[in-house]
Amino acid sequence: MSDESAQSVTEEPAGVVSAGHVPVLPAEVLAYLSPQAGEVMLDCTLGRGGHAALIAPQLGATGRYLGLDVDPANIAFATQRLAQIAPDCPRHIVKANFATARSVLDDLGIDRVDLLLADLGFASNQMDDPARGFSFSTEAPLDMRLDPDLPDSAADLVNRLPERELADLIYRYGEERLSRRIARNIVEARRQTPIDNTSALATLVRRAYGPRGRSQRIDPATRTFMALRIAVNAELQALETLLATIPRLLKVGGRAAIISFHSLEDRMVKQAFVGWHQGGEARRLTKKPVIAGDEELRINPRARSAKMRAIRWGVAEDGIDAK
Repeated sequence: MSDESAQSVTEEPAGVVSAGHVPVLPAEVLAYLSPQAGEVMLDCTLGRGGHAALIAPQLGATGRYLGLDVDPANIAFATQRLAQIAPDCPRHIVKANFATARSVLDDLGIDRVDLLLADLGFASNQMDDPARGFSFSTEAPLDMRLDPDLPDSAADLVNRLPERELADLIYRYGEERLSRRIARNIVEARRQTPIDNTSALATLVRRAYGPRGRSQRIDPATRTFMALRIAVNAELQALETLLATIPRLLKVGGRAAIISFHSLEDRMVKQAFVGWHQGGEARRLTKKPVIAGDEELRINPRARSAKMRAIRWGVAEDGIDAK
């Protein structure tokens, strides 16, 4: 696949409003999933409809596209976008976490699917929206909920969890070696006033690093913010459930691709895919994770952390259906 192909597949038809988000690894997703007319597609993370806009038109009027997401704003946008780009493809767009994918398919009367995609990243509009509180580049409410119906925000966790639990959360999900010092700073500060905005939290984390924080490759607050986002949205639990459910989602010969953005996710996907491959249940299509090329990184720097792994279900190494 050429770098030019990665650029060309992101182009929109005339008249389609800009999505404000560029899907990662677009050419690679198309190559490994290889969508065909008449196939059924499960898009576990609809987002702004970037990958869906590439795949749904290829399914055609005889195919079927099912998109899941928990963000109402992105669902509304992607629904309109797909109506313009793939008007002939039957579509079902559902507000649901992909952990419930099997139940959603049951409700729609769908047994199994030919294609499954899960892009575990965030849409640019979500990351750049100050009101969501994902970024500490500007002062914003400390929220971090992808689904506004979730009960707890990041501020709730930061101001409620005992110091030890908070430290364990930051260490486990952020792989932050100074987690205990950071948790101590947070607990001491919240005794005086609640920590309810991104700037206040980022300042407390940086204080734990002291002067050496200025020499870090990334901002010292990055790992703590990631840990809280993962916890608020139960991201790893949802991924664990999806991986456990894939054997009951894919047809024999069905293809699945999962794009992760940090080591905890990628490790889980790798272990599941390797286990199925070794057990003869599936064939790995990617023995090493697929990453963005130089041209894509020039167009979309946020793709630098993306790693995609893909499998074909029920097909052994020699191409014979696995038992």
